[in-house]
Amino acid sequence: MKDEKYIVTGMTCSACSSRVEKTVNNLAGVQNASVNLLTGTMKVAHDDSLTAEDIIAAVEKAGYGASLPEGTVKKHHNSMQDEQRGMKKRLILSISLLIPMMYISMHHMFADWFGLPIPGWVSNLFDGHANAITFTLSQFLLLLPILYANRSYFINGFRNLWHRSPNMDTLIAIGSAASLIYGCFAIFRIGYGLGHGDMALVEQYHMDVYFESAGMIVTLITLGKYMESKSKGKTSEAIERLMDLSPQTAVVERDGAEQTIPVSDVRIGDTVLIRPGTAVPVDGNVIEGTSSVDEAAITGESIPIAKGPGSTVVSASMNQNGFLKIRAEKVGEDTTIRQMIRLVEEASSSKAPIAKLADKVAGVFVPTVIAIAIVAAVIWLLCGAEFEFALSIGIAVLVISCPCALGLATPVAIMVGTGKGAENGILIKSGEALEIAHKADTVVMDKTGTITEGKPQVTDIIPFDISEKELAKIAISLENGSEHPLAESILSYGREHGYSAEKVTDFEAIQGKGIAGDMNGKRYYAGNTTLMEQLGIPVADTVSDLERLSDSGKTPLIFATEKKVIGIIAVSDKEKPSSKQAIKLLRDMHIHVVMLTGDNERVAKAIQKRLEIPEVIAGVLPQDKESHIRKLQEEGHTVAMIGDGINDAPALARADVGIAIGAGTEVAIESADAVLIRNDLLDAVSAIRLSRAVIRNIKENLFWAFFYNCIGIPLAAGVFYPAFGLKLSPMFGAAAMSLSSVCVVFNALRLKFFKPYRNSQSIELKNTPPEETTSPEADGRKEETTMTIEMNIDGMMCEHCQKHVSDALNSLDGVTATVSLEDKKAIVTIDNAMGDNGAVNDTALDDMLKKAVTDAGYTVTGLTH
Repeated sequence: MKDEKYIVTGMTCSACSSRVEKTVNNLAGVQNASVNLLTGTMKVAHDDSLTAEDIIAAVEKAGYGASLPEGTVKKHHNSMQDEQRGMKKRLILSISLLIPMMYISMHHMFADWFGLPIPGWVSNLFDGHANAITFTLSQFLLLLPILYANRSYFINGFRNLWHRSPNMDTLIAIGSAASLIYGCFAIFRIGYGLGHGDMALVEQYHMDVYFESAGMIVTLITLGKYMESKSKGKTSEAIERLMDLSPQTAVVERDGAEQTIPVSDVRIGDTVLIRPGTAVPVDGNVIEGTSSVDEAAITGESIPIAKGPGSTVVSASMNQNGFLKIRAEKVGEDTTIRQMIRLVEEASSSKAPIAKLADKVAGVFVPTVIAIAIVAAVIWLLCGAEFEFALSIGIAVLVISCPCALGLATPVAIMVGTGKGAENGILIKSGEALEIAHKADTVVMDKTGTITEGKPQVTDIIPFDISEKELAKIAISLENGSEHPLAESILSYGREHGYSAEKVTDFEAIQGKGIAGDMNGKRYYAGNTTLMEQLGIPVADTVSDLERLSDSGKTPLIFATEKKVIGIIAVSDKEKPSSKQAIKLLRDMHIHVVMLTGDNERVAKAIQKRLEIPEVIAGVLPQDKESHIRKLQEEGHTVAMIGDGINDAPALARADVGIAIGAGTEVAIESADAVLIRNDLLDAVSAIRLSRAVIRNIKENLFWAFFYNCIGIPLAAGVFYPAFGLKLSPMFGAAAMSLSSVCVVFNALRLKFFKPYRNSQSIELKNTPPEETTSPEADGRKEETTMTIEMNIDGMMCEHCQKHVSDALNSLDGVTATVSLEDKKAIVTIDNAMGDNGAVNDTALDDMLKKAVTDAGYTVTGLTH
């Protein structure tokens, strides 16, 4: 099976894209073909029985052009700019000729409207029945260059009509051609009247030539197309910015000499030199030098990151103030920036299922409109209307109908939305993923690396009958042979304290329970209570310690000899600062949050209580995550899975929407529907909010497109004329048609104002200090209690206001505040330090918080404990 992309030319509306899509899908061997009107591209999945030439021939037979992409997207964008410049020239020519033509045709109206005198030469040339030929022929001569400049409407329109695939150009061509033909007929009738002295005939035709309608129709359509193309250009700004960020050259060190080469020539393993103020050309690891690197282009995070030997740098990030040497690890199309560009392009050219209705309508829209125009004109003739009236009705129906708005409703919103996501490190693969994500009612998230930092640290060492140092050395020696994630935390603790591992023999890893090994003639074990019970080692004396540690969210590891427990070491993986806020925001969006963890029930419950997670499932092995997702789906839930994209691949693939977090450089894209480059759970919330905003925008666009046509076509057909006297002239119909597409595009551009959750919008100035390693003497210390208060604050208009409120609240002893500008709220956490200040009752506490905010210049509108 092959997946190929084609450039399709000649499409002007959704009827065109529908025709091309239907033609290619009907080919034997094609599994699926999807055409995107906005980008002018087609994606085809087909078997080996078809060749690219077969597909191109089918498209050409349908009346359009097709080719495989050549060159870069940038070149394609440049060709679109050339086309836009040509359209601008046509528009200027059309307007410059239309103005005098309209003045000749309607100079008496202009004089009445604006109170301007009519020049004598105008009256002498164009006024009166005797000047009827001059009056009509001058309009005809001015019209011809306009029609020639915009001849593409006629060429494409009648060609597609010949191929039995009429489109928007067909409607314009028929409408303006009808006006032109009737005008020419009027000139002949006027000439006949003047030649035979039949002035009544001259009077009948000389004010009804409709040349101005033909000129106005094509000019207004061109104006609308030009505005539409300018607006559509703005929808692809995100892709263009990403392409502009990608460096074109790199400085490499080969054979001891520096060389400046095209970035496409950099090979894996090359030493790349990055000087201050230059962009990183490829992904790699720092081997020499230190600097601060601005990764805003990739992650959306404005704070520069310190880099040194061993650090990872990604392409398109900006080196600020130091010299770096890096070893190239990912080059060419594998670099982060190129993968981002590819993802955004693929998402922009994809379709959402919600577009299927519009596609079905588009397939029959133009033939239906032509039929309505003919029927409406005939009915008015049968009802006794004059031919000119019936003709204007038919033309108005043709030119007001707008299949473009239907065709653009979905792709413009998807392009702007996915581009906006990419700007902020949120990469969404397809329109389908966007649509499903907005319906997600359950979010399942892995604990390690998603909710937590993924870097466990030793927090407690509790020895029994041996010293703390001896217990630590035994633990380090045993864990040195282990591949368990918690082993690294113990080894890291040993390195920090200068402890060295001793030789362990007969090492054994006991799956799911622990490890064992011989050291200095003794057999030692490390693991959970299940292992100890299996070995017959009593743990009754340690139960209280184990429960206390588990209840505080720590994972206890029991160390024992063959006869007794010799100590406990507790390890804790610190939650990310934004995790609690992200989970709360998901709950506020009426999304059920489920945490999967391999920890025991007590540890899981402690984390659940601390982060206020509605549901946790403990003791889950990596291979079992997928089954839990399936179970939720079988219960009727639409499930989004958030994981680190490494051992969560089956679950990410099983979920309705898989979101890989912190996978920007690893890009575990194959199993995920969205990739969050920043390792921040708030971005997952923003991704779901973005999907809801995009789908809401698409629905607004589709409503407008359907509503416009449902109202505009009957109005143009004269349905309301008998009762209300409402009738639409062809000129106003053409203007309305042009504006409808522009309105759809401008509505989609509102998505550019989408604001994701960021640290700048949730300033947390007081970080909780890291947990200190405790000794047995500290075991009895009293655990601090906290209280959370939600404050509604009015008057915050910008990030400076937000910072003022945050500073005011965080300046109070015992207060840690997180302020959200978007929600106009502050989440305040109070600890026991407030009790030391005497603020022990709720009333005094509320007054203190209100006063701090009021003194800063803002108003508290509500407090919730």
